[in-house]
Amino acid sequence: MLPRLWGNDTIRPKKNGTLADNGTGKFSDIDTKTLQYLKWLGCSHVWYTGVIRHSTQAVENGCVPSNSQFVKGKAGSPYAICDYYDVNPYLADNPDKRMEEFDDLVRRTHEAGLKLIIDFVPNHVSRDYGKTVCTEGHPVLGRDDDKTVHWKPENDFYYYPGETLTLPTQPAKGEEPYLECPAMATGNNCFTPSPGINDWYETVKINYGDTYTETWNRMYDIIRFWASKGVDGFRCDMVELVPPEFFTWLIECIKSEYPELIFIAEVYKKELYNKYIREVGFDLLYDKSGLYDSLRAIVEKNVNDDGMPVELWQSTDGITRNWQFLGDLQPYMLNFLENHDEQRFASEFFGKEAINGIAPLYVSLCMNTAPFMIYFGEEVGERGMDEEGFSGKDGRTTIFDWWSVASLRRLRKLIESGEYSSLDSRILVKHGLKKEEADAFIRFATAVRFAASDEAVEKGCTYDLCYCNAGSEGFDKNRHYAFLRDHEDHTLLIVANFSSNDARMNLRIPPHAFEWLKIQETDSLNSNSTISVEVGAYGCTVITLI
Repeated sequence: MLPRLWGNDTIRPKKNGTLADNGTGKFSDIDTKTLQYLKWLGCSHVWYTGVIRHSTQAVENGCVPSNSQFVKGKAGSPYAICDYYDVNPYLADNPDKRMEEFDDLVRRTHEAGLKLIIDFVPNHVSRDYGKTVCTEGHPVLGRDDDKTVHWKPENDFYYYPGETLTLPTQPAKGEEPYLECPAMATGNNCFTPSPGINDWYETVKINYGDTYTETWNRMYDIIRFWASKGVDGFRCDMVELVPPEFFTWLIECIKSEYPELIFIAEVYKKELYNKYIREVGFDLLYDKSGLYDSLRAIVEKNVNDDGMPVELWQSTDGITRNWQFLGDLQPYMLNFLENHDEQRFASEFFGKEAINGIAPLYVSLCMNTAPFMIYFGEEVGERGMDEEGFSGKDGRTTIFDWWSVASLRRLRKLIESGEYSSLDSRILVKHGLKKEEADAFIRFATAVRFAASDEAVEKGCTYDLCYCNAGSEGFDKNRHYAFLRDHEDHTLLIVANFSSNDARMNLRIPPHAFEWLKIQETDSLNSNSTISVEVGAYGCTVITLI
């Protein structure tokens, strides 16, 4: 969740509104009732995004405003870090006590039986890192850099001696242009003093040298600081832009002191998955380029079905190809249908409506033992179709603007009532949700709670049934996906229907499945019989076989 948005109850936020206009959520809004709800839902960890202090245009709530020429949005990007050892003052009820309030959030999270993850942004900092905020008692990047050279192993940043930064944006009316001389390289490996509008021009690239340097120690100190405050793990931003040798060293060093820490890598190149798990030492990787992209292609084909033949990359066969590619790396993946970078499933740009998401949800949850990430508001079908300001109507929930999301306000009202566990549409509507949100919530919560509690899903083996049912009555090899999950004396048959049509099919379980899963054949369940299954459009059917 983005705390800035979670607790914001402003009824009519203004497009491009300031902090004074639109308000913000606070650490205190993530209260005990919120955390108890997340635990009930089936969550084990909460990832708080946008906690570490970043550049912003805000002048209120203890904020020191940065030059608007490089700040994206009025609120600013959570990934443009200006102080690695501070939290955003606007998230505190008392900005002067912000770190104490963060400590209270850590305590509340742990008392609710949950663990806490925050971002580690190792690749770049804000343009005004160390200029508006000075960190006491900890190393400051770039303080001793030799700025007369472009690159030096000992430098924390890259420079363009004698050249002034040229930004692709103009200063606000009455504001002095932002001056940076010598210019510094930009965070997305943009090695030029003139970044473009599509570059991460709000950030500065960090230099890790060509082997171990003091920069490594400075970044290690950041991780150690937050681990000492009770943080349980780190979602590491854009790790492919940082030397893997650094992460190998970092993870080994910090886990010698904090062995239970987990490290999640935002990785996009599938060919590097094995390296980042086996060699570098990450605990989990985003499977964006694998399962997510496969499911998205399948969903988009079916919700926009134009009657044309299904291409290979749009077929449910892509799910099979993905797990075959992963092999024994599957448990190390982090599955998801939404996050802050991607478009909301129910947006016009993806699945259109939350009801279309049941099939991909069950596959993401139940296909393997990998964890599943929920993006706040996903459970009520938040569509991400607000036009907040810097973030336009793009199907994403803004990370750049001060904003209040109506569906989150209604969800929080339901949580406050404590009536969410009824899973009764009338009660959910009575306590805050719209009818379509209540229906989405019931389907989503039922699926997640099932996946979090069923032993076959949590611990079991998977057997893909698609190869042996390609010719089975009613089974569409391009739009249906069937598999078994088995653990000891408990076996599930899970069938997902990605089609816009209801499906009736007769499925068979091959002899090899019984042998491999060590399932005893009986008169009613054997390799010579078929199982009749009905699955609604875009839906999923789960049958307990044993």
